[in-house]
Amino acid sequence: MDADLWLVVGLGNPGPSYAKNRHNAGFMVLDVLAARAGGRFKSHRARADVLEGRLAGARAVLAKPRTFMNESGGPVKGLRDFYKVPVERVVVVHDELDIPFGAVRLKQGGGDNGHNGLRSITRSLGAKEYPRVRFGVGRPPGRMDPAAFVLKDFSAGERKELDLEVDRAADAVEALMTDGLAAAQNAFHAG
Repeated sequence: MDADLWLVVGLGNPGPSYAKNRHNAGFMVLDVLAARAGGRFKSHRARADVLEGRLAGARAVLAKPRTFMNESGGPVKGLRDFYKVPVERVVVVHDELDIPFGAVRLKQGGGDNGHNGLRSITRSLGAKEYPRVRFGVGRPPGRMDPAAFVLKDFSAGERKELDLEVDRAADAVEALMTDGLAAAQNAFHAG
């Protein structure tokens, strides 16, 4: 295992029709991190787009699976095995319904809370103790089906704040890498 390397995975669905959906918050955060790392994503045989570089002073592989959300586990396991990254250094960035829009929460392990991407990753890795950076997308209005809600674009009001909040989530990923989970939680859970 390469204990010095981080694998940071953003979850989303491939293709332009999904690009601005709430479910693609993970991809949005990874795009910011890629810009910070000064690189470009390249196709990898594990069915993901990857960028190898340095982030927050550490060696990192940034990845966006090219599969649909509910099949994210295969690419994540493929990358974890290829790069020999311990599961506790596989960071998954994803949208979260149970957190208000724009709030960022970090946690290690836990259940999937109905999130099909997390369910697929946990099943494929055979472990759930990977760190997660959760980007709040809020609850659907009224009786709207949560599955339909996450496949909608952010509202006009949310879009005004989106870049700032995505940037903050990218900061949280870097804080997790440099300062550890507890310190990152202290810094980002207060806001």
